Amino acid sequence: MQSEAEQQILESRTFDEIGIGETSTLTRTLHPDDIHLCSVMSGDVGWSIVEPEIGHGGGFREFLARGMWTSSLLSTALATQFPGPGTILVEQSLHFTLPVSLGDTITLTLTVRQKFAHNRHVVFDCSCANQDGCEVLRGSVEVLAPARKYRTLRSAVPAVKISDRHARLLTLLERARGLPPIDMAVVHPCDRESLKGALAAAEAGLIDPVLIGPEAKIRAVARDNDLDLGRHRIVNVLHSHDAAAMAVTLLRNGDAEAMMKGSMHTDELMAEVVRRASGLRTSRRISHVFVMDVPTYPRPILITDAAINIAPTLEEKADIIQNAIDLAHILGVPEPKVAILSAVETVNPKLQSTLDAAALCKMADRCQIRGGILDGPLAFDNAISLDAARTKGIRSAVAGQADILVVPDLESGNMIAKQLEYLANSLTAGVVLGARVPIVLTSRADTTETRMASCVIAVLVAHANRKKQSLPQE
Repeated sequence: MQSEAEQQILESRTFDEIGIGETSTLTRTLHPDDIHLCSVMSGDVGWSIVEPEIGHGGGFREFLARGMWTSSLLSTALATQFPGPGTILVEQSLHFTLPVSLGDTITLTLTVRQKFAHNRHVVFDCSCANQDGCEVLRGSVEVLAPARKYRTLRSAVPAVKISDRHARLLTLLERARGLPPIDMAVVHPCDRESLKGALAAAEAGLIDPVLIGPEAKIRAVARDNDLDLGRHRIVNVLHSHDAAAMAVTLLRNGDAEAMMKGSMHTDELMAEVVRRASGLRTSRRISHVFVMDVPTYPRPILITDAAINIAPTLEEKADIIQNAIDLAHILGVPEPKVAILSAVETVNPKLQSTLDAAALCKMADRCQIRGGILDGPLAFDNAISLDAARTKGIRSAVAGQADILVVPDLESGNMIAKQLEYLANSLTAGVVLGARVPIVLTSRADTTETRMASCVIAVLVAHANRKKQSLPQE
């Protein structure tokens, strides 16, 4: 009897060496990435998208899709174990007796039933059983066995990382499940993406949009793109500047709990937000936070400020950090690790960002910044890579495992965020904090996916604000 664990060298069994009744086993566990890989290879979304009621009822989609993963173990066993390298599959006949579910551990057993000397064919009985000993597959396979021995070192299987941004969006949407939608002022949604994003967030139950802009233009965009405005409220104004002013008025009056930018310039919107007499200012500096789910990083990472503050001062950076820490708390990170970035990880009087980083860390020691663990200056590599931090001899509770990246200025932050989004396939959300309400500050290039993700963050912040306001004042 052979099993995969015993083989470091792959060595084939020739036809003459194979005996009737010999067996071989192979054990594998079905993981989510296996399902996604099968979907990519086959082009069949049934591998990864199966209605729960179909699966529980023994429906054919799950029965077939996950069963076919089980049958693929046959190829692995035949090619690598018994008979091994040089084996050619000729024919197979399989019967799927039970569904296979994620997390099931399947053991395949091959048993030699017949040999045909005239063509070197060998027939195997095959059976697969799950961890409970229940048979999930049975059948037979016929192969052409090797005529001579092949011997080779087992090659390492390359690591494959599934980067499914839609799946990550669904995971993020789960965070808002059960929360009632919030009223969101959508400012000048006069192009396809901004209107579509708002309506998609409404359909997902995240927001009740208040569409503010020229009504005729909004309806024309909806009509031209087959978007259903339903019964969503439209506040008719002449142009984008009026839309921004009206949105701020609604928010100040309590008629909405959040704001989302549509097809207008950021400066035009933010000018109304920061007006001292009539805007949405608080005592805290207004700043922007990107929330990024990067496939190659083990946790979501927050990047600030990459959209509002161009070259923040030390005092402004303290507020920027506090805003990000408060958001991390809302997202369920009780004590976020904050990496204050520079080009180097040592204090250098010629680099102002390193001096600011050192001062900010001391401010945290003196409780001028609360709720997080700060370290800096740190270069980007040793902020997010434990290996890089160890190589440089950095001992830190933050290095290599940062939850928040604080950038020196807007330019560097914007570049980091865009690189992660476009080169690393990050799911990206963004929100402005420090104002009376969360503001979804989208880019004109942002997809519906990004807008929906940003709405999730805004919803979580709005509900946290509700809870905070309901608490008794000290």
